[in-house]
Amino acid sequence: MLATDPTAVMPDAKFHQILGPVPAPGFRDEGQLEAVWGRKWGAKNEFGRLRSVLMRRPSAGLEEILALGEAAWRADLDCYLDPNGNWYWAGHELPDLELLHAQFDGFVDVLERNGVDVVMAPDDGSRFTKSVFTRDPLVTVPGGAIIGRMAPLMRRGEEQSITQTVAAQGMPIIGTITGTGLVEGGSFMKVRDDLAFFGTSVRCNAEGYRQLAGILAEQGIQVRRVSMPGYQIHIDLCCSMLDDDLALVNTRIAPYDFLTELWDLGIETVDVEPGEDWACNLLSLDRRTVLFPSHLTRTAEKLNSEYGVEIIPVDYREINKNGGGLHCSTMELQRDW
Repeated sequence: MLATDPTAVMPDAKFHQILGPVPAPGFRDEGQLEAVWGRKWGAKNEFGRLRSVLMRRPSAGLEEILALGEAAWRADLDCYLDPNGNWYWAGHELPDLELLHAQFDGFVDVLERNGVDVVMAPDDGSRFTKSVFTRDPLVTVPGGAIIGRMAPLMRRGEEQSITQTVAAQGMPIIGTITGTGLVEGGSFMKVRDDLAFFGTSVRCNAEGYRQLAGILAEQGIQVRRVSMPGYQIHIDLCCSMLDDDLALVNTRIAPYDFLTELWDLGIETVDVEPGEDWACNLLSLDRRTVLFPSHLTRTAEKLNSEYGVEIIPVDYREINKNGGGLHCSTMELQRDW
């Protein structure tokens, strides 16, 4: 056979000796993420310098609440409730959509002014009135994202557009929750480089924990299970890490065993002030620097005066009535490791 014959092939042994597989350095080793995936994706903790977040604008479906008005009011539940089960709105004040959008835009503006890249997921359609809460369809860890599986049918389906958005940015997808597992990012909290907590609840189940723990074990991260009390849905309503040795907690709803584990790790806990239950739903911009709900002034003052936490106030109260806050409305795509 002539050397110029296009069907000629290099002998297998020699070919693979020259161009064979290169398993090391590993996926997350120094320089590999940047070389292969464009940047050092993900986050080791909840308080490193925030570089990029995933968000989604409030759904146009919220207009249906105004259209139905009092016909959707449920006094027994103290909320407006969609007869088809696709939305609810807390309290008897109808949503002020102009204020809601203005506060959302203000939150985005604060992030961008502080050097954070805001990645917007596309509108998911009017049925997904909770899709503004991008914390829940995924979990991010050093190296990439794990796509969760939403518990309520009103949110089932958000996972697809979130996966497409994250992948389009170039972020690796390192796992997906399948079968009957239920995992929502609001109930996942990183506390050490190699340790995270996951709160099982009415929204996150044991099968989801099993799958998540297995995926993260391959990444060298241990996941400890916390059982949320009663019908509390997510761990981020009762705890937020402010530094590697400081956390804000709501002891009214935080499981005691969870608190003792934090203390055993050398993490000091600060209680939210009475009546300021939404205080834990903050977003850390950097160590002891947080974006914080502007109306919760007593907890903010305590954090600043007693613990040296820099408070950047954000007006976001209207969206609380839709069931979430600052933390719920963002998922970190990249923090400094």
